[in-house]
Amino acid sequence: MPDQLLTIETTRLTAGQVRLRLTGELDYDTAPELIAAAADLPGDGSAPVLVDLTGVTLCDSSGLSALLVVHRAAGAVRLTGVSPQLQRMLDRTGLSELLAMAYSDDVRAIG
Repeated sequence: MPDQLLTIETTRLTAGQVRLRLTGELDYDTAPELIAAAADLPGDGSAPVLVDLTGVTLCDSSGLSALLVVHRAAGAVRLTGVSPQLQRMLDRTGLSELLAMAYSDDVRAIG
């Protein structure tokens, strides 16, 4: 097993917003890492946490569950870099209704 299947880069953006940039596999083995990162997020909901999934190569149901934990911990989440496969999973599970998507223009405006 590789030493690191998932990397999480946390960046504080303007206006108190936080971006989590994920790279690698978001699955049963690595979802706890994202959940641990969520514990350090501001939970006031004043600004959604931007979760950049551009570098995610695999996401299973445990990964989806971890994204929900981030949503609950932060009060609001915006996903960016969602692959077509992950988009289908979000649509089929109904999570695309709960987890907001940020598109390239939105991300440039955020920082």
